[in-house]
Amino acid sequence: MTIGVPKEVKIGETRVSMTPSLCRRVTALGGKVLIEKSAGVSAGFTDDEYKSTGATLVPSAAKVWKGAELILKVKEPLEAEYGLMQQGQTIFTYLHLAAGPKLAKELCRKGILGIAYETVEGGDGQFPLLKPMSQIAGRLSIQIGAYFLQSQLGGSGVLLGGIPGTAPGHVVVVGAGNSGAHAVRMAAGMGARVTVLDLDTRKLEILDQEYRGKVITLMSNPANIESEVADADLLIGAVLIPAAKAPIVVSKKMVARMRPGSVIVDIAIDQGGCIETIRPTSHQKPTYHEHGVIHYAVPNMPALVGRTSTMGLTQATEPFVAMMVQKGVERALNEHKGLAGGVNTRNGRITYDAVVKALGFDS
Repeated sequence: MTIGVPKEVKIGETRVSMTPSLCRRVTALGGKVLIEKSAGVSAGFTDDEYKSTGATLVPSAAKVWKGAELILKVKEPLEAEYGLMQQGQTIFTYLHLAAGPKLAKELCRKGILGIAYETVEGGDGQFPLLKPMSQIAGRLSIQIGAYFLQSQLGGSGVLLGGIPGTAPGHVVVVGAGNSGAHAVRMAAGMGARVTVLDLDTRKLEILDQEYRGKVITLMSNPANIESEVADADLLIGAVLIPAAKAPIVVSKKMVARMRPGSVIVDIAIDQGGCIETIRPTSHQKPTYHEHGVIHYAVPNMPALVGRTSTMGLTQATEPFVAMMVQKGVERALNEHKGLAGGVNTRNGRITYDAVVKALGFDS
């Protein structure tokens, strides 16, 4: 099997889908790796490191796409890459099709076998390839929010941890899943006053026990959300339903009641976002103001820490990549139900129910 690793083209993307270590594993199993020159440089991996593990360096993305049976990426193919996709090819990457109808149609048109990282399941029913990036995004959301709260950046000038004699900043996290829980950890570690809301009482109980009451846990209902959002210095949107479009839980009216200079970071932007006033931004222009509130919604937030993100992602994908090299893609899908759960498009159709429901079409 030949695996192609193109350089990521999304604005500000620094991750790469294969480390030299993973490349060594693939070539040792008899696979061939075509990697675009400098694909790993932003994550701290040189071309020479890939050469030493048996990879073949190629000068352009077009040659990578044309020569590979399986394309390994980090982010979903962008429109500039649509023409490079080969009929019937397999792509293993984050797809987030619920928020990408154009890509979904293009994958179907070209008969792409699209395996989405975010819907691959582990033996425990969790999503092991979504987990590391959710953890990183959750932790980064607090760093980013604290930065944009600075007065020189248009923020309200609130220091999240405060100092003796002053009140700490109030961080409100909507959603207590992986990303939300890690946002809570970072915010609490900085000394902020933290409130987290979720529909699942079990998740709230875990956080309550972990922080021994130092973090306020509330049921996620319109009244509680409205009250807490109005008082937030930093609002983190962390509501995520794997593969499905994120539900809107914070309305425009709620955002309009926030104090001027407050900050919103929506981690769920990959799936459309869970805050009504949110729209995707980029690393070049990460924020915009609406109702006097700073909005941050960069879909590839983990690219801010490209090396850590690359290591976390590839450690999670390695067993599945190795399995496909050893057994072939179809046999691997037949033998591993969790990997098969990652299939979002096949033979010109969308095959994942949550994506079909989000987009309103299946082919």
